[in-house]
Amino acid sequence: MNSTEFRKRGKEMVDYIANYLDTIENRRVTPAIEPGYLKHLVPLEAPQKGEDWDDIMRDVEDKIMPGVTHWQHPRFHAYFPSGNSYPSILGDMLSDGIGCIGFSWAASPACTELETVVLDWLGKMVGLPEEFLSFSENSKGGGVIQGSASECVLVSLLAARAHTIRQLKKQHPFVEEGVLLSKMMAYCSKEAHSCAEKAAMMAFVKLRILEPDENQSLRGATLQQVMEEDRAAGLIPFYVETTLGTTSCCSFDNLAEIGPVCEEFGVWLHVDGAYAGNSFICPELRGPMNGIEYASSFNFNPNKFMLTNFDCSLMWVKDRFRLTQALVVDPLYLQHSYSERSIDYRHWGIPLSRRFRALKLWFVIRSFGVEGLQKYIREHCRLAKRFEAHVRREKRFEVASPVNLGLVCFRLRGSNESNQKLLSSINASGKLHMVPASLNDKYVIRFCVCRQTATDADIDCAWNVITQFATDMQDILAEKIVDKNELEEAKNKEAEKEEEESTEEVFQMLNRKDNKSLRYKRSFFVRMVSDPKIYNPKIVRSLPAGSSRRHTTSETIEDNNVSISSPTIDSDNLTELLQQTNIKEVFSNVKAKYKIISKTTSDLSDRLMATNSLLQATRMQEVKH
Repeated sequence: MNSTEFRKRGKEMVDYIANYLDTIENRRVTPAIEPGYLKHLVPLEAPQKGEDWDDIMRDVEDKIMPGVTHWQHPRFHAYFPSGNSYPSILGDMLSDGIGCIGFSWAASPACTELETVVLDWLGKMVGLPEEFLSFSENSKGGGVIQGSASECVLVSLLAARAHTIRQLKKQHPFVEEGVLLSKMMAYCSKEAHSCAEKAAMMAFVKLRILEPDENQSLRGATLQQVMEEDRAAGLIPFYVETTLGTTSCCSFDNLAEIGPVCEEFGVWLHVDGAYAGNSFICPELRGPMNGIEYASSFNFNPNKFMLTNFDCSLMWVKDRFRLTQALVVDPLYLQHSYSERSIDYRHWGIPLSRRFRALKLWFVIRSFGVEGLQKYIREHCRLAKRFEAHVRREKRFEVASPVNLGLVCFRLRGSNESNQKLLSSINASGKLHMVPASLNDKYVIRFCVCRQTATDADIDCAWNVITQFATDMQDILAEKIVDKNELEEAKNKEAEKEEEESTEEVFQMLNRKDNKSLRYKRSFFVRMVSDPKIYNPKIVRSLPAGSSRRHTTSETIEDNNVSISSPTIDSDNLTELLQQTNIKEVFSNVKAKYKIISKTTSDLSDRLMATNSLLQATRMQEVKH
């Protein structure tokens, strides 16, 4: 592509970007695809020969855009804003066109010096103390552009680690650095970004994650207590990471309390203000910065909340020499004759190579001005309050945490599962995109105002979508409950029917046993009348001890010699009387049925034992005779 075609294609690209942003609401906010979709649409090997530009752009629309999540969409309310604006895009275009690699002042003086100037601008805009500025009198501080807040946290941790080891080596010159490192302890809140934990892993230092208060704010007393415990245990506190504007709910750690504790213990205090730090350009929003004078370093991301596209994370340090001492590597081929009089930003971060990112930031600040950027931030705060008002008016929902800046955390009143189902169904529809968070073990939904040109209509539309899905979900759940109750009722009826049938079967068996028992009783009574031995009191009295006696006998020998007439029993009348007793009718309820079954079984067992004993006694008497 030569310059002539570049002019043509460049204009076409600007038109494409402008049209994309102007009509973005016509697209689905999240893609309706699954992992691996693209490998079926593009060749798995690179083309051997160059292809026509029109074909490439056609594939952008047909194959790339279907897999894009549109962060600038008016229905995108996840995470935090992805800063963007036309001045920023043009600044990046110019930076890419210049194509310099600004690792040192000599590599590109304007790249270095504009970064220093712009970082001082922004430091003053957010109200940082003069110790953090490059051009303030007798200052040892300064600012630098990093790629992300994660880099800022890692770099500050490495600087704190290196400084602490140097100090400890002075006190214990013969102790290995590895031993000293094993004693060092860093601290952060449970609500801190996960990059703090990742930084500790990469730096091989211990990290204690502390519990915040009920408003998700880390407090000074909590920090002091654990530091004292660790120091008593022989550990060395050296670094504290605090957050102004947490990711989960935009809460603020209490710098005014934490700062003096860090000063007392001599530890490095880093303040991560990735999202909320941008808002401090509005004087009325600077309250959480109270205590910033205790900080050793501070960062925020204009690529979140200041209309500057990624990547652009700003970091300030109070003592730049502590920072660079941890990161300086100075081979001969990177040295130059102005090293003592200039800043080489390659010593301020992890990468050597650095883009000309100050250009886009410079373009944005000059295009909008401080007042324009303040207006943008205040408008997002107002829109968030509008959404909060919607939530508070709807009794089915609740606001889950204090509303700060452009973020509202809310939830359905009910279980975590119901809130998870609500968010999943909304996101799956592609009508809105939000993400969850966990606050005090409750599943909450984060709604963030993200679009640069967001309006009241966008907020109202989002709320209508949320409430409609909530209504639909509750209706479905209600239907499921009814269906479940009906199914349960049907199961209960079926169980009762089976129980009734089982009971009938039992009583049929019982009736058969009753008939057999009656026949046995009739036979026994007939034998008892016809055979005098069976009803002889002497025979009964001679039964073994403990055997059941069914007849009364005299206790004296004389009485035993009294002639006793055998009783006369009509066996036919007895049988008829027993058969007239219908057990099934007498015990009509289930419990009574089971009770009589148990009793009947027990009685039959007793009768069999008594009969067996009686027969044995009779045989013994016969043997004696």
